[in-house]
Amino acid sequence: MMEYLLVLFVGVFAGTVGGIIGAGSSLMLMPLLTVLFGPQAAVPIMAIGSIMGNLGRVLAWRREIDWRACGAYCLTAIPGAALGVRTLLVLPPRAIELGLGLFFLTMIPVRRWLVRHATRIALVHLALIGGVVGFLTGIVVSTGPITVPIFTAYGLVKGAFIGTEAAASLAVYATKVATFKGSGALPASLVFSGIITGSALMAGSFLARRFVLRMPPGTFALLIDGILLASGLSLVGAAAR
Repeated sequence: MMEYLLVLFVGVFAGTVGGIIGAGSSLMLMPLLTVLFGPQAAVPIMAIGSIMGNLGRVLAWRREIDWRACGAYCLTAIPGAALGVRTLLVLPPRAIELGLGLFFLTMIPVRRWLVRHATRIALVHLALIGGVVGFLTGIVVSTGPITVPIFTAYGLVKGAFIGTEAAASLAVYATKVATFKGSGALPASLVFSGIITGSALMAGSFLARRFVLRMPPGTFALLIDGILLASGLSLVGAAAR
C-alpha cells in the first residue's frame, strides 16, 4: 500500500510537470518504478500510465490538436513502437537500466542540438521521423525530449503542441501495451500498477493547464534537462549496483 501511495504522490507531481512542458512525467516516474517493481516490469507499467496521462492531455487540449500532424507521425511511429517492444523483451534487466540511464543523459546534448538547429518541417518529415522515434519509444520508457523539438519545428506551440504530441504518444503507447499483452508480458498485477500510475498522471495533466501559458521558454528547457540528468544518473547508478 505504501508503494502505491508513493507512486500516486510522485505521479500527480510528474503529471503536472508533464502537462506543463509536454514531456517529462515518464522520466520522473521511471526511476521510482524501477526501484519498486524492477526494470523489466517498470516499462509496461509506465506504458499503461502514459496512455492515461496522455489521454488527460488530449482531453484538456482537444480543441487545439492538429490531427494531420498526429496522423503523419503515427503512420510510421506505431509499427516502429511494436518492433521496439519486441526488441526490449529479449534484453536482460541490467542492460535495460543502463540503457535507459545512458539514453536520458545522451538526450541532454541531443535535445539542445535539435533546438539550436531547428528548422520548419512538413508532414512528410513527421512521417519519416516517426518510425525512428517510435522504435526508440518501444525500447525506452519515453522519448519526450526528442518529440518536443520535432513537433515544435512543425510549428506547434503551447496548447496545440501539448495536445498534438499527447495524441500521437497515446497511439504509440497503446501499441506498446498491445504488443506487451500479445507477447504474454503483461500480467494483471502490472495492469493494476499501470492504472494507479496513470490515474495520478491524468490528475496532474488537468492541474497543469492553468500553468502552461505562464512558463518562460528558458525555464521549460532547464526543467527538461534537469529531469533528464536526475533520471539518467539514478538509473545508471541502479545498473552499477
